[in-house]
Amino acid sequence: MSRRSGILEFAVLGLLREAPMHGYELRKRLNTSLGVFRAFSYGTLYPCLKTLVANGWLIEEPGSAPEEALAASLAGRRAKIVYRLTPEGKEHFEELLSHTGPDAWEDEHFAARFAFFGQTEREVRMRVLEGRRSRLEERLEKMRASLARTRERLDDYTLELQRHGMESVEREVRWLNELIESERAGRDQRSGTDAPARHDNDSGETGGLPRHGGSTRPDPSDDTAK
Repeated sequence: MSRRSGILEFAVLGLLREAPMHGYELRKRLNTSLGVFRAFSYGTLYPCLKTLVANGWLIEEPGSAPEEALAASLAGRRAKIVYRLTPEGKEHFEELLSHTGPDAWEDEHFAARFAFFGQTEREVRMRVLEGRRSRLEERLEKMRASLARTRERLDDYTLELQRHGMESVEREVRWLNELIESERAGRDQRSGTDAPARHDNDSGETGGLPRHGGSTRPDPSDDTAK
């Protein structure tokens, strides 16, 4: 299985854990809710759904009332199929949610993982966030070293592009620091310590995100951060 298809399967299982959907609804949610899937097509989604059905993680059900399905058949149209998560599929998704290895820190996979942080245990969220921060700090160090070596050979526009890329990574590191602080504050509140409550919207296992006012969080799938 390719990394891309693995991310797609993860996202489909996560969305169907929320509610059963038919293919068009799934594609719309993947496009609008998960930026990493902005460019994928039906030709990618339906083989993924068939694989998940074959694995026993999804089942297909008629998506219309019997009379509507009959009308679609008489009109030569295909009746909509609704995909529902099976108990085995839910268990598999929960196993995937608990994974905190290096794949969870990479650009595309991190964006998909972050989209389902509301369904993820706090300690797992912490490990993924800290892993992502470590990966970006390593990337930033390499970018700075490369820029120091090549600065004199770069024209102004190439140099500005390099600086822009570094600023994007630095911005995401700052964002991750805020998220990690927030998760730690929420954990301290639950454990009964005297840590100050920094965020009003911390709700136990679902955590509390930092308030940014009018600022914009970096998109983990932003190409400039790669």
